[in-house]
Amino acid sequence: MPVYDYLCRDCGPFSDMRPMSECDEEGDCPKCATSSPRAILRAPNFFCMPAEKRKAHATNERSSNAPKTLDQYKASHGPGCGCCSGKPSRLVKKTKSGAKSFPTARPWMISH
Repeated sequence: MPVYDYLCRDCGPFSDMRPMSECDEEGDCPKCATSSPRAILRAPNFFCMPAEKRKAHATNERSSNAPKTLDQYKASHGPGCGCCSGKPSRLVKKTKSGAKSFPTARPWMISH
């Protein structure tokens, strides 16, 4: 949930955590309880949320409206796709330990 800044005429600036749907509404000052207008003193941010949780929320937001089914995912990766078809790409070489290497592709990139 984002944190917004408000400016009380008597007490000065304060911050409040609110849903985005209420971003334009006035906030009540925590000291004197008067209704105060929103002031843009800094950019809205996510307060005290660990990076892992922020990434999880972003992932959920991207897939929330229409997640792909397994058939749709397989259809987007055509036959011969090296990442999920089971058939290795001709550019992939495997070492004795099972590690992948890309001798002719981009050697500076790390495989997934």
